[in-house]
Amino acid sequence: MPPTAPLPDRMLRELGRTEGAADTLDVLVRDQDTRRLLLLRALLDAAGSAPATRCPPRALDRVHQDWALLERAERADRAAVRATLLHPLVGPWARRCLRALTGPAARPGPGPRAALDHMSALAAAAAIRAGLPFTTRLTAHHGLLALPTLGALHTAPGTTGTITTTHRDGLLTLHGETARPLTAHVQPDGSLCSADPRWLPVLPLPAARPGPGPVPLDDTDPYRGDPDGPGPHGRHTITPADDQERKTWIRFWTAAVPALRTGGTHRLTETAVLLRCLVPLAPPPGPASTGPGAAQYSGTRREAFGAVLSSLPATPAHLAATLVHELQHTKLSALATLVPLHQNNPEPRHFAPWRPDPRPLDSLLQGTYAHLAIADHWQRFALAARRTTHRDLGWAEHARCREQAEAALPALAGSAELTREGRVLVNGMIALHHRMDDNPPPAGHLARARAYVATTRVIWQQRHGPRGP
Repeated sequence: MPPTAPLPDRMLRELGRTEGAADTLDVLVRDQDTRRLLLLRALLDAAGSAPATRCPPRALDRVHQDWALLERAERADRAAVRATLLHPLVGPWARRCLRALTGPAARPGPGPRAALDHMSALAAAAAIRAGLPFTTRLTAHHGLLALPTLGALHTAPGTTGTITTTHRDGLLTLHGETARPLTAHVQPDGSLCSADPRWLPVLPLPAARPGPGPVPLDDTDPYRGDPDGPGPHGRHTITPADDQERKTWIRFWTAAVPALRTGGTHRLTETAVLLRCLVPLAPPPGPASTGPGAAQYSGTRREAFGAVLSSLPATPAHLAATLVHELQHTKLSALATLVPLHQNNPEPRHFAPWRPDPRPLDSLLQGTYAHLAIADHWQRFALAARRTTHRDLGWAEHARCREQAEAALPALAGSAELTREGRVLVNGMIALHHRMDDNPPPAGHLARARAYVATTRVIWQQRHGPRGP
């Protein structure tokens, strides 16, 4: 029998400690997957009811053809099609397409035509992964035809054109109106490989643990950025990584997996269960893009469940910490969608030592949750380190993140806006915070971290006054 509540307290306590066994994470994943499939169905219905100015009869006929191809592919290989439809970057496209069909007519960004053309590419990618033979006509926009989860064909720069696409027996042929045909072969891991330099494949990274499939390093999907315009952290940038950057990502990823393991088996579990796509971002402006002094951008998108966006970090150890950090946001956002954790009060009034501006309760909860997980990860990293430099790095990062979380926890613990489920979660966070006291950092690291947080509090109060705890 299913539980009477969406999530039993045992699971809430696990998640509060920033952990989560496979069955707990599977509850979150199933809910997100169901929402994605419902979103795609809503998109089909919206196309059918949209005015002809937004979805002309020919476009609607094409939508129905694409849907029929998806249904045929699902009958051939349901798992392959679901892996395509549940790819994180399908979410931003589906929401943008739905808004283009139903939202304000003057909304900036790609219109319904380009978004609906991407549905044809999605159906083709699903059919390729399912091993289904087909021939169809796809549209390249702005010199690019992207096949979600597989890669992209570069056509003449800045142009829009029709690409005849044929798949038979693991061989894909893409034939434009003027350029020579391109052929690509389906590999055993599901990727597409071609010797033609016009094809840029999605790079599969080895799974964090045996069982799950590879993790795509997706630098080809046009919906991985923000089509509305420039946004934070370079997320609107859609320039693919070059060969050297891809090799560096492979090297960092390979070394990051053992670093994740030092944080406990639960870190490998959440990476294996939750991480479905890694999206490389352009590095922040500055003299160094890699190495000890390199700055880094990272983030997640709620509509792209399972994707972590990140510029290349300073070291593989920092990549592991980035995954821990961002997957907490993924986890907590999915949990908040499933069960209400607090009353929706958007007033920005709380002090968060990792931000210069006042934060609403939800943002404070998200940030504190992530910082607790990073503090726990770095503490375990420091305790397991054999080299002095690694040990010092771990303790310095642990002390800073722990003190930052400690400064924010009282506002959460004393909030009357938490629901019962939110209270159980926060109590688990407090328990993790206390557990880390069993192995305190060296006195010097602790003193520097406390001085840092105290300084940020003074600056914050000078700017914003004595609002919030």
